Amino acid sequence: MTLATLSDRDILLALFDAGLAAALPEGKFKDRLPAPPKGRTIVIGAGKASARMARAFEEEWGHPCEGLIVTRYGHGCETRHIEIVEASHPVPDQAGLDAARRILELAQGAGPDDLVVCLMSGGASSLLTMPAEGLTLADKQALNSALLKSGAPIGVMNQVRKSLSAIKGGRLAAAIAPARAVTYLISDVPGDDPATIGSGPTIPEASDPEGVLGLMRAWGIEVTNKLEQVIRANTVPGDALPGQEVHMIATPLMALKAAEAKARELGITPLILGDAIEGEAREAAIVFAGIANCTASHGLPAAAPCVLLSGGETTVTVRGKGRGGRSVEFLLALAIALKGRPGISAVSCDTDGVDGTEDNAGAWFDASILEEAAARGLKPADYLANNDGYSFFSALDRLVITGPTLTNVNDFRAILVR
Repeated sequence: MTLATLSDRDILLALFDAGLAAALPEGKFKDRLPAPPKGRTIVIGAGKASARMARAFEEEWGHPCEGLIVTRYGHGCETRHIEIVEASHPVPDQAGLDAARRILELAQGAGPDDLVVCLMSGGASSLLTMPAEGLTLADKQALNSALLKSGAPIGVMNQVRKSLSAIKGGRLAAAIAPARAVTYLISDVPGDDPATIGSGPTIPEASDPEGVLGLMRAWGIEVTNKLEQVIRANTVPGDALPGQEVHMIATPLMALKAAEAKARELGITPLILGDAIEGEAREAAIVFAGIANCTASHGLPAAAPCVLLSGGETTVTVRGKGRGGRSVEFLLALAIALKGRPGISAVSCDTDGVDGTEDNAGAWFDASILEEAAARGLKPADYLANNDGYSFFSALDRLVITGPTLTNVNDFRAILVR
């Protein structure tokens, strides 16, 4: 394959595929495994990548193990010894609550000679749901829905979730003691903060009730008397636990570095603009359009052919009733801002294979997108106003559909300038 023989679509999807392959857990446990314990090896975990992590761990471990993993519906896989259960994401359900209870019981049952291996990835915040004392599952479901609609960044959402959980914010780690705990993480959060990934079930963090209440009010999330009372009562000191290990096995930057290498292989100059991009998807798109236009007009920050790569987790403040997650929201806003400029194409996908709650990972476009939309009577601005990027790109056959990838390092974006 050469640059001259490949279409924009082929190049964009090759870059995405390279990034995705780098985010998979296979081979990532090598040289990171602890010594086998005298007692049992208990494997617990949660997240959209956790089932595949469990399978990869089993392949490397080579010793007896047992345990329980909870992942999103449709994101399970076959394992030999570790039980996989599926539950709802992003709004938790009874299956997730039941799994969280069983996982907590396994942690509490570990003795001083046992090893507890914790496999956590993005999605654990919803999947590993156990309301703090005084709350019900319905309370947590309503809160999660409000958080998802608020447009709050993932760090804010997870701070709130931790304050209302009986298992997050290091509470699971406290239950594991005095057993040895080793946590393996696949990061889906800007900055790769272990305490933020899945709301940090095994990462001790001191509670900050006033800070959490302030964040909720700032993002328009209703603070009822019940929620305030629980947040103030559900505190933990955040003391570090002796002997605990934490390993990061896949991150957004690893995916971008792999795409960077693929671009060079194809004769394209790659520029990684950041692995921790946050903010409203449609507003981020305007900034990226400006950079792409400068690249096309002035050869800055790089001369064509080049590709602008970025990751992180943007957000969408839901105003309409359309279908679509942050990847198609970003891409639709980008297409509008670029005004069909020749020579610029782009892809935006979520690496877990699910953009929001839809069946697509994301979408792609080339310079013909607005012309094609006009020919079919589609008005991009109307679709954007209704948060309906899915329907727009579906009508133009530009969706990227991978199915569940069983990993999750969040957004992947590539803007190609030829």
